[in-house]
Amino acid sequence: MEKRILSILVDNTSGVLSRVAGLFSRRGYNIDSITAGVTADQRYSRMTVVCEGDDQMLQQITKQLAKQEDVQDVKILEQDDSVARELMLVKVAVKPEQRQGALSIAKVVDVSKDSLIMEMTGSQNKLKAFVELMADYEILELARTGITGLSRGSDDVRYL
Repeated sequence: MEKRILSILVDNTSGVLSRVAGLFSRRGYNIDSITAGVTADQRYSRMTVVCEGDDQMLQQITKQLAKQEDVQDVKILEQDDSVARELMLVKVAVKPEQRQGALSIAKVVDVSKDSLIMEMTGSQNKLKAFVELMADYEILELARTGITGLSRGSDDVRYL
C-alpha cells in the first residue's frame, strides 16, 4: 500500500468538501486525513487529502478528482518536492515536580495549575516520536489537524 498526499485547489463554494469526500466514499476509498482552508484568493480553497491504496486505485482517484467541476487543480505532493506538516495539540497533566521538564519539551500554548497544552508541528514521524516522549506524562487530550502541504519552488504555480 502506498500513501499519497493530494493538494487540491477547489472553488470556494458550499458543498465542495462534501462532493470531494463523497467521491472517495462512493468508491469505498478511505481518507486518512483531510484539511481545507481558503487561499489568498477568496474564490478558491485548498484541500490536502491523504489517502492510501495501491497504485491503480490512487491513479484512478486522482484522475476522478481532476474531472470534478469544482476542482481547479490536483497536485501529488511528492516527499522530495514538497513541504508537508501537521499540527498537534496535547494537553498533559503535570505535577509540580514535572512542570519544569515539561516546559522544555515543546512550545507551551496554555498553562493551568495542573495541566499544560503543548503544540508540536512537523511530519507524522516527528509527532509520533513526540507522543512517545510524553510517556512519562498523563495525556489528557490530544488533537491533530491532519496534514497540509505545498509543492516546493515556483514552477507551474498559481499564486492562490
